[in-house]
Amino acid sequence: MAHRSAITGRYIGKAAAARHPRTSVTESGANRSSGTHHRSAITGKFVTEGTAARHPKTTVTEKG
Repeated sequence: MAHRSAITGRYIGKAAAARHPRTSVTESGANRSSGTHHRSAITGKFVTEGTAARHPKTTVTEKG
């Protein structure tokens, strides 16, 4: 599994993800969808574009 920082968008190690659970997202599997999706680092749920714009440090934008 890969871990990514919601703040920088870079991939991080397992230890860094454990130290910063509110600003990291754990990804599993390949992104086989098309389009752009936004996901909250705090809840792990997909959010709207407006929510992603209001909370850029805790949202990860995924491009399919």
